[in-house]
Amino acid sequence: MIIDAHSHLWLKQDTVVDGKIIRTTDRGRSIFMGEEVQMCPPFMIDGRNSAEVFLANMDYAQVSAAVVVQEFIDGLQNDYLAEVASKYPNRFKVCGMADFRNDDFIATAEKLIESGAYSGIAIPGHRLSRPLNEPSMMQMYALMEAKGMFLSLCLHEDNHQLAEAEDIITSFPHLRIAIGHFGMVTTEGWLEQIKLARHDNVMVESGGITWLFNSEFYPYNGAIKAIKQAAELVGMNKLMWGSDYPRTITAITYKMSYDFISKSNELTDEEKRLFLGENAKQFYGFENLVELPYIKNMSE
Repeated sequence: MIIDAHSHLWLKQDTVVDGKIIRTTDRGRSIFMGEEVQMCPPFMIDGRNSAEVFLANMDYAQVSAAVVVQEFIDGLQNDYLAEVASKYPNRFKVCGMADFRNDDFIATAEKLIESGAYSGIAIPGHRLSRPLNEPSMMQMYALMEAKGMFLSLCLHEDNHQLAEAEDIITSFPHLRIAIGHFGMVTTEGWLEQIKLARHDNVMVESGGITWLFNSEFYPYNGAIKAIKQAAELVGMNKLMWGSDYPRTITAITYKMSYDFISKSNELTDEEKRLFLGENAKQFYGFENLVELPYIKNMSE
């Protein structure tokens, strides 16, 4: 059973980050901070990065379930993700997100937590100037811990937030925390983020790893080496696969975002089983996972 620990969904991008516009256009493109970029695969002609399109990709790639996180660059997607979780409860666990850039975020966060619609809360910490462990943030973590939710947390590549993250981890030992982007692997000091998984309540997921190793491209031998390095530090049982769908599949197919791992001779079958699904199943509490048959390509 394969589980994707880091993905994104939205119906439309229409937001501002650091004073710069991000807005859906067409053919999978978006205006992104001053330039037009291929945000999604070009077959998403209407700009809708929907659960149904993702499920088609998941079924084809035999991915049983996915965790949907959020990012400021996509705008708040809380309403849509609540609908997705309700409609497809065995396929998706979704994260709510408040606008943590605003001082009054705690009121929104409390409503998201109390609603019961979300399995976790996502914090794109790499885009935040607010301390991750300020009192209002710590208040939110306490509520999440009491509700049995998880925290999806991405940290800045310069590691200035490490001490803040350690404070959260030790203050709330029963709060499940997933560190995203594989610690910003390919940047200096990434292994310091990986070391956070030495705490019992912390895991690391690899969302965006193919983006970070894009310069070397498939089959991402550097990414395989990095996964082995991380496993030596914290154990393979602390690491999870994530795709960062859909942005990463502008260059590769969704299946390619994990099959470089399943085809690797550098990892054992047990390591692949843990990394690609079993660890996420246990950490996120997935149940009743669907078994998906292999569908032969016409070209085979």
